[in-house]
Amino acid sequence: MITMIATVLAADPMLDTDKWWWKVLAIVAAKVLAIFVIGLVATMLMVWFERKIVSGMQNRIGPNKAGPFGLLQTLADGTKLFFKEDLLPEKADKWVFRLAPFLAFVPAFLLWSVIPLGGDFSNGHDGTVTWFGETTRIQLIDPPIGILLVLALSSIGVYGIMLAGWASGSKYPLLGSVRASAQMISYEAALGLSLGAVLLMSGTLSTSGIVIGQNSLGNWNIVATGFIPFAIFLIAMTAELNRPPFDLVEAEQELVGGFNTEYSSIRFALFFLAEFMNVITMSGIMVTLFLGGPQPLELGGVNIFGWAGPLGGTLWVLLKTLAFLYAYVWFRATLPRLRYDQLMDFGWKLLIPVALGWFLVLAALQMTRDKYDGLGPVMVTAAIGVVVLLLAYLLFTAALTVSRRNREREGAAY
Repeated sequence: MITMIATVLAADPMLDTDKWWWKVLAIVAAKVLAIFVIGLVATMLMVWFERKIVSGMQNRIGPNKAGPFGLLQTLADGTKLFFKEDLLPEKADKWVFRLAPFLAFVPAFLLWSVIPLGGDFSNGHDGTVTWFGETTRIQLIDPPIGILLVLALSSIGVYGIMLAGWASGSKYPLLGSVRASAQMISYEAALGLSLGAVLLMSGTLSTSGIVIGQNSLGNWNIVATGFIPFAIFLIAMTAELNRPPFDLVEAEQELVGGFNTEYSSIRFALFFLAEFMNVITMSGIMVTLFLGGPQPLELGGVNIFGWAGPLGGTLWVLLKTLAFLYAYVWFRATLPRLRYDQLMDFGWKLLIPVALGWFLVLAALQMTRDKYDGLGPVMVTAAIGVVVLLLAYLLFTAALTVSRRNREREGAAY
């Protein structure tokens, strides 16, 4: 029974046993503790990292007083928030108001559990390591439906924002939560279609299986899928995270502070932690899906982190994730916030059609490779796909043009 549960919920070779001895349980407990510590420390460092990088881009100094290089500034801010007065609006739905921050924070934390944080993937290895005589993976769980779990948890996080705005009993938080729900619906479809391209190439929903399939630079999904799904996933995930330039749910010029306007003290800190933790976990997810996760990037046949053994994969994950985190900070410092109509138009009229069209082309190419040998049939299929996409783009553009002209001729409805 235990073996069946372990196989279904967490396909870890260490749990493939009829008995869970104290050593196995101790390793699992150590993983849970490590994930908890990594999540909190990484979030604290991410806040410092963003403030420091943005200050450099804006010719300012940034945090530099609390601790060396200002590293403890986030800890000081968190301590201050913990001891501030916890306000509860008179017209708020008190139970839901208290619950909402946890619905935003807990899913962000759980996403760490399915990310491969290391392992030996060099020279065709499957990423497993041996600790204290037990074979396991450097990730908490590896369920066969890992990517579906990622989608579920990323979607559940929006409920915390929606309920926070609704339960506050104030119009500005309510408008922010409505925006969050509309934004999620708009960009979830594009995100799912771009993810479908990865699953099409990988043939598995397991995060470790996706990493194993990217055993060379040419097999990294950013290359294998033609870069377009990666670009769409990055943009859609930025919108899902409510990061600039898609931070319409907390636009201070319009909504005071958005969904968290009425929150203070530790409840506000939980929303703050969830936002920055989501940035880190989703960067790790993108590294897993498109950049090989712990797979090494060998330069001239040399793995520069080969000396670290299984922890070399962890160093590669850290390096790749840092690149995404820097990109997110760069977006925040340079891109202006979109208008709400621009946000909706960009999601529905550009990202979703492009993601769907590219997915259909990749599916056609995959079927051609499976059925025919040689490069000729693949090139013919690719040419037909490009022509079909071009015709679809022209028809779609014409339809939008006609619709816009009709609206201008009829005038405003209100």
